[in-house]
Amino acid sequence: MYADRLRETLPRVRASIEEACVRAGRAPGAVTLVAVTKSHPFEAIEAALEAGLTDFGENRVAELEEKVARFGRPDGVRWHMIGSIQSRKASRLPGVADLVHSVERLKVARKLADAVVGSKLPVLAQVNTSGEDAKGGFEGARVVEEILEVAGLDGLRLDGLMTMAPFVDDEAVLRGTFRRLRETLESVRHHAPHVGETLSMGMTNDLGIAIEEGSTMVRVGTALFGARPGYEAA
Repeated sequence: MYADRLRETLPRVRASIEEACVRAGRAPGAVTLVAVTKSHPFEAIEAALEAGLTDFGENRVAELEEKVARFGRPDGVRWHMIGSIQSRKASRLPGVADLVHSVERLKVARKLADAVVGSKLPVLAQVNTSGEDAKGGFEGARVVEEILEVAGLDGLRLDGLMTMAPFVDDEAVLRGTFRRLRETLESVRHHAPHVGETLSMGMTNDLGIAIEEGSTMVRVGTALFGARPGYEAA
């Protein structure tokens, strides 16, 4: 099922990414596609690997651990933690996640840093640029200051920022959400040039706009794999 679906969906998603890059005057390879496999079975990852995908996103620590244990890291495969992290589970991520997108508060950042042994853990600071109460992330007057604290933690390597836009069709709202993340990263890098330039923003419904606003990494699930089992399409 998944293999048949990806033969149709993956070329469309890749074409959408390339077209957005062209519109923005960027190289087609400037954006990393993270295939969001959360709640999908092993079969989805098997099909995705066969189709040439290498970056996979999970939103639960236990499911990430299960899938990393099952598939490992063949041919440059990278595992992304994209969901909210409970501080009590943060210590399980170093050595399992290759990039943690969802560092949304200092307590979690410190827990991650304290658990690192050896190489620094690559992370992104999540920023609430939409202003929605339901969204997690750094926000408010101290947002840059707090992100700089994350950048200064010994066990972490801050590769950039992440955000989630509202699930709306209003292009102005989406552009504003993504633009604010880009501007926040510019402010952070002004004070800490060692911070990376990754902007993880854009999903199935808004990836084109996100890329036009500077995204370097999009997180796509539904457009590739269909609705998650037991969930409505989103």
